Amino acid sequence: MVMQAFDHWGLETDEALAMLGHVPGDVDALSHYRGGKPLPDEHDALDRAGHILGIHKNLRLLFPHERGRAYRWMKTHNRAFDGCAPVEVVRREGLQGLLCVRGYLERAAT
Repeated sequence: MVMQAFDHWGLETDEALAMLGHVPGDVDALSHYRGGKPLPDEHDALDRAGHILGIHKNLRLLFPHERGRAYRWMKTHNRAFDGCAPVEVVRREGLQGLLCVRGYLERAAT
């Protein structure tokens, strides 16, 4: 499901890797996950997956009749993130960026 969210959001390989906490260029890892290999049974990987799925869920709640808008949101520049796209925040700040994006969406969805 995490890979499906990445596909919906139109993430580039390095953007998807950053969301998962991998170094840029670790294409093998992403290929394995796309092929059905599970994420590592490690706290960081599972934590990140949970946040990614939470972001996806909140986007669908915020834009229930606008799937295209929900899917574009991660790559759309946003004033809440100083004009950066949410995916850029995650690339720059890692897990903290992921938490920031999810927190923003959690507040917006309630």
